[in-house]
Amino acid sequence: MTSAGTAISREAESSAESKVKLRALLVEDNAVDAELVLRALRGSGFEVVSDLVQSAEDFRRVVRSNCPDVVLADYNLPQWTGMEALEILRQEGLDVPLILVSGALGDVKAVECIKQGATDYVLKDSMTRLPASVRRALQEKDLRQQRKKAEGDLAQKAEELARSNHELEQFAYVASHDLQEPLRMVASYTELLAERYHGKLDDKADKYIAYAVDGAKRMQRLINDLLAYARVGSRAGALQPTDAAAVLDSVVTMMRQTIAVSQAEVVWEKLPMVRADEVQLGQVFQNLIGNALKFHGPRSPRIEIGAAPKDGMWRFSVADNGIGIAAESGGRIRSALGHDPGTAARGARGRQVRREA
Repeated sequence: MTSAGTAISREAESSAESKVKLRALLVEDNAVDAELVLRALRGSGFEVVSDLVQSAEDFRRVVRSNCPDVVLADYNLPQWTGMEALEILRQEGLDVPLILVSGALGDVKAVECIKQGATDYVLKDSMTRLPASVRRALQEKDLRQQRKKAEGDLAQKAEELARSNHELEQFAYVASHDLQEPLRMVASYTELLAERYHGKLDDKADKYIAYAVDGAKRMQRLINDLLAYARVGSRAGALQPTDAAAVLDSVVTMMRQTIAVSQAEVVWEKLPMVRADEVQLGQVFQNLIGNALKFHGPRSPRIEIGAAPKDGMWRFSVADNGIGIAAESGGRIRSALGHDPGTAARGARGRQVRREA
């Protein structure tokens, strides 16, 4: 007797542990039919906690306070229909399966309801189908939630990857951009050493200087390639509100050693906010200032930078007191830049950038 009693007790405990907890919201105006629904579920392994509503107002209140796992709705009610409950679920942004439990529902109407979003339908005289329908609905809901979570995780990882790639491109651009100036000085002075002291030292010294010159040139090529690669990635970026004065100030700060060696003066007027790529705008400033420092006459370089509105755009100008451009190069300059060669020869350079809205 003791052994048999223990076996029965264990079976009862196992049955209790295997029960599936279910919060069900019943849309039903017949208490007897509601009890039949609950009895069918409890008899098939569900531990049911239920709410019963008969109006749209009560339905909305319950789904807000106690969101159910499943809605079991009669199709026809005195004041509204079960399909209206589906619309309320959508309005509340809830992914809750809705199963129609009706006394009579033709196949055409049933198919139409499922097309509108009902998960399934069960006739009241076939209540034995209800537990299987509920299990299937819960499984589908679980799969949807898993897929949604996976899609969300994937979107987050894609966003993080895009941000990481953008930061890497910016780092590559800035690193190569900032290395150009000191490397140019290294290359220039090693070439100067090679020219001035070639043959004046021993063979090893000439060889070492040649190694240094060759290494500096190769490094310049690598940095230029890296800069070109970073430019390609940055072209796809959206234009952002950019403080042109802050960009120029950063460029001048970066080039301060070269400016000091040339005893140059860089002055600018108040510059506007524009929609631009900050890095590429900085590159334009650096290239123009660098050219002015490189091609100057006996006087100390003076570089003036300004901007003026024109036809809904900002026209930037960079002028210097340098040696200008030879007249025979005017045709090529006009073709490349679309500028008057005389203007270019006088050392004035202009670009237009769209105004910041």
